[in-house]
Amino acid sequence: MSDALNELAQHIAARRPDCVLDWEVSHGELNMNITPANIEGLVEFLKSDKNCRFSSLVDITAVDYPGRSKRFEVVYHFLSMYLNQRIRLRLAIREDEMVHSITSVHPSANWFEREVFDMFGILFTGHPDLRRILTDYGFRGYPLRKDFPTTGYTEVRYDEAQKRVVYEPVNLVQEYRQFDFMSPWEGATYILPGDEKTEGKV
Repeated sequence: MSDALNELAQHIAARRPDCVLDWEVSHGELNMNITPANIEGLVEFLKSDKNCRFSSLVDITAVDYPGRSKRFEVVYHFLSMYLNQRIRLRLAIREDEMVHSITSVHPSANWFEREVFDMFGILFTGHPDLRRILTDYGFRGYPLRKDFPTTGYTEVRYDEAQKRVVYEPVNLVQEYRQFDFMSPWEGATYILPGDEKTEGKV
């Protein structure tokens, strides 16, 4: 299988040197790092070329690396049912960069790209209807970014007096405790019930 994937990678890299930066075969799958310049053309090639035939778009997602200059990686997963092969495309972009939509090649990319926009804030140019799909209309922020607070910014509840859903700033009932130790118990100065039984024992 790895020999076939290596041959496939060499074929794609030779035919599309304008798009492919590098590649590797790992865990029985072909991974390619690509440029954002012509993602639509590359995907069209992968779908139509007789040696590829990646006609099924399985998923589009992203990964957030806040420490990198190119903060996000947009990740595409394709399947060739004809050749029984998979390929993963990884596209690194800066926070202020946009990616061209591939909905003209794979209409099923529509909701995938909307989800990536909703969760990470990545914009897809040429998308027919780029708006949030999982969060509410007035949602603030992008939940899968590493710098998004675990509590969010607002909470939603139904107000019985107003007979409608209301949005309010997050109001935690208990302040978060900060532990400077490997676990909440390591270095603690308080005594828990039952601890007195261990005094004087090694």
